[in-house]
Amino acid sequence: MVEGSPLREVTLRLPMLLGNEIEASEAATSMAEEMRMSPDKVDEVRMAVVEAFINAVEHSKSADGELFLSVAMLGDKQPERLCVTVRDHGVGFRPEAVEKPSIADKFQSDNKRGWGLTIMQGLMDEVKIHSGAHGTTVVMYKSR
Repeated sequence: MVEGSPLREVTLRLPMLLGNEIEASEAATSMAEEMRMSPDKVDEVRMAVVEAFINAVEHSKSADGELFLSVAMLGDKQPERLCVTVRDHGVGFRPEAVEKPSIADKFQSDNKRGWGLTIMQGLMDEVKIHSGAHGTTVVMYKSR
């Protein structure tokens, strides 16, 4: 699939504080609406951004306490795809080592958490995760 050029891009630098996921999701929502995505797709983008932001806040252990968000409309002449990038300067992790949650196991466990990556992957068309000692970058795509 040809990605196209960025037709418009918005970047934000936000403190990693719970509650700021709303500001991040509003930026992505605004761009998705401008692309004329269906209301269901707009909601999926919103929820995926919230999950990515909260994961960074809870797991990154970022010394600078900042999260960097980029939302870009991609296409040749018209926006066809939304690209959302969430980046932190935390400790990183090995995405392949993250255990996929099991509904049956979670129902029987006191710990119901651990669904963030699975939720993001289910809501977006494509999710790429690059992570290492200098932080994590989550790149998510949603077609119009």
